[in-house]
Amino acid sequence: MAAIDLLGWAATAVLVATLWRQIWKQWRADDAQAVSTWLFIGQMTASVLFIAYSVVLHSWVFVVTNSLVLATAIAGQCMAWVKRRRASS
Repeated sequence: MAAIDLLGWAATAVLVATLWRQIWKQWRADDAQAVSTWLFIGQMTASVLFIAYSVVLHSWVFVVTNSLVLATAIAGQCMAWVKRRRASS
């Protein structure tokens, strides 16, 4: 692994920690309506496209990063659905 890859992995760690913190905050919030479904759709679409792009370029830092970003978008959307369902019942 090249030294420059460490910079990419550090950026990945910061980004994923930030996204997971936001998901945690969303989970603790009372109002699930505050989070847009379109945010998650856009984030998931962009992540899938960036994963494909990164695979073609053999940029494994970005394959992993965008896979983790995709996972946070899926988790966030699932939490929003659960909270909306609970709120409506």
